[in-house]
Amino acid sequence: MDYTGCQQHSSSRHRQHKQISGVSSGCQQEDWDEADRGVHDFLSSGLLRHTLPREKHLHKVQVGVRLCFNKNFCTRCRAGFYLHLGKCQENCPEGLVRSDTQRECVPKCPAECESCVNSDTCTQCRPGLYQLSGRCHHVCPEDYEPNGKLMECTPQVHCEVGEWSEWSPCSKSGRTCGFKRGEETRTRHVLQYPSPLGKPCPEISEIKECLVKRRKCPGARKKNERRERRNRNNRKDKENQEGRRERKRDREREKERHPGEREDSDNRNKTEHRHRRGHDTAPVSPEEGLVQ
Repeated sequence: MDYTGCQQHSSSRHRQHKQISGVSSGCQQEDWDEADRGVHDFLSSGLLRHTLPREKHLHKVQVGVRLCFNKNFCTRCRAGFYLHLGKCQENCPEGLVRSDTQRECVPKCPAECESCVNSDTCTQCRPGLYQLSGRCHHVCPEDYEPNGKLMECTPQVHCEVGEWSEWSPCSKSGRTCGFKRGEETRTRHVLQYPSPLGKPCPEISEIKECLVKRRKCPGARKKNERRERRNRNNRKDKENQEGRRERKRDREREKERHPGEREDSDNRNKTEHRHRRGHDTAPVSPEEGLVQ
């Protein structure tokens, strides 16, 4: 094992660093004020915490924490080394894998994970699976729905609506006069639209019948007069059309009843017409003029 892989930590204006006697190169500590004497306890992460006595808590301020215990224990490794049990190693033991982001040896990811932080927390699932709270699911749990774009299980969003409005005045076809039976309406607005699998929105409008005392609309008399005049003209046109159709039917029935007479009459009319045309256009000779 090589402890020289421990990372050197740069100092800041809030911290004082000094090399611990006997600690291998790379491990450093952060000091407290020398005047402070408190309680030291080891954390599970390998850090050493310094706690001030209760009676000094109000006027003493903790300046720093130790990052190394001794020459055999590191808390963070340089690039290319991975921390395992306080030691920096180039390769991880069997059953563990290298994490470049953490520079630590971490357990292998579960089979359904594409990448993970540890054996219990996935950061990305394999194709076809959806992530929720560090775990991968074939089907999202209740009250969640799959997000195909993010490949995550996201909470279902249900529709939310506001309060009903007041009922509108009784009306009919957009008018509030000239009728006895009409309708009243009321509406409410959608405050939150649902997600694809969330509860859909209820009705946001309602209609009910209403009864009112009939009253005349302003200008209704002129409108009625125009309507009656238009109706009279329509009836008159209809009667004229019906009369023309009836006369045509009479002529057709007469023609079917006396086809020969009708033909003779037509021939006589044509002959008389030709005679009239010939009489009007024939030249008059001088002799005929003298005889006359």
